[in-house]
Amino acid sequence: MQEVLTVRVRIKETYEVHGQRGLARMILFDGEGEGSGFYGKILPGGVDTQQVHDDGKLELSARYMLEGTDGSGKSCLVFIENVGIANDKGYVEKTHPKIRTNSTTLSWLETSVLLGTISAWEKGVIIHIYLSSQ
Repeated sequence: MQEVLTVRVRIKETYEVHGQRGLARMILFDGEGEGSGFYGKILPGGVDTQQVHDDGKLELSARYMLEGTDGSGKSCLVFIENVGIANDKGYVEKTHPKIRTNSTTLSWLETSVLLGTISAWEKGVIIHIYLSSQ
């Protein structure tokens, strides 16, 4: 698989509520992203919403927008929605990112089948987005 974007997420704040049917959590973050000739910073408002259901299953949906420069040197915006479900051990093995952008150079990301992985680092997580081999 070819990696097309790497996003370093720095966790800023976490809020959660324990309900009768599980837990809901909002994780606010900032960070940077780079790859495929793009470099940019996450705009304010990046959030990962997580739900842990009463059966223990974790679902996440992160939404954020990066402002930066594409490979042609033009300013652009990249919106990412990244959805994942944890395995039976509580670990999210893969995510399914969807991207929207106003960059002509990066527009191919909007129609590509993408796959994401999450790894930890000292300030938060690193999201690796790949072109899927499917």
